[in-house]
Amino acid sequence: MENHLKLSGENMDEGTITVVSGLPRSGTSMMMKMLERGGITPLTDHEREANIDNPKGYYEFERVKKLPEDTGWLEQAKGKSVKVLAELIKHLPEGYDYKVVFMERHLEEIIESQKKMLLRKGEDPDDVSDEELYDMFIKYKAMLKEHIKEHPSMDAIYISYNDIINEPKEHVRRLDLFLNGELDVEKMVEVVDEDLYRNRADEI
Repeated sequence: MENHLKLSGENMDEGTITVVSGLPRSGTSMMMKMLERGGITPLTDHEREANIDNPKGYYEFERVKKLPEDTGWLEQAKGKSVKVLAELIKHLPEGYDYKVVFMERHLEEIIESQKKMLLRKGEDPDDVSDEELYDMFIKYKAMLKEHIKEHPSMDAIYISYNDIINEPKEHVRRLDLFLNGELDVEKMVEVVDEDLYRNRADEI
């Protein structure tokens, strides 16, 4: 499992911003809830309510979508977790300390989940072939990882949604160490809902 640890050995303090990101449908909302239960307050405005696609809520903060024009909210994010769309990671400015929790997931599952969500919205899920989507996601993820690697203020850990579903305690402990070793691991593990994964292909 890949880690990028520029600030190895340093503890997260109240000035650190915990950024949760990843490709669409990769488990970012679940991770936000896990971090909240673990003890990190989420920065969210609750404007986007839970629905069938995300029954546990989206944990979004709408001002994030206004990057790079609007960065004033970053002061509010210090000491908290915030979900940042993958395409906006590159717009996070220097001058802040970021701990990035980047969620990964089997690309076949991401594609299937995306298609089911599009169907519910009445959109055509076959406008782009699975093969084209797969290649696009591979290239896009590589580009994002390279940007994170080169960002002087970012320290990142890559967490597999599939792994955390199958072996939650092991990977939550790894995440806890990355984020300073003060999280409530047991409460974070409780968030993992295996039934949601087994019974539906479009979980958060």
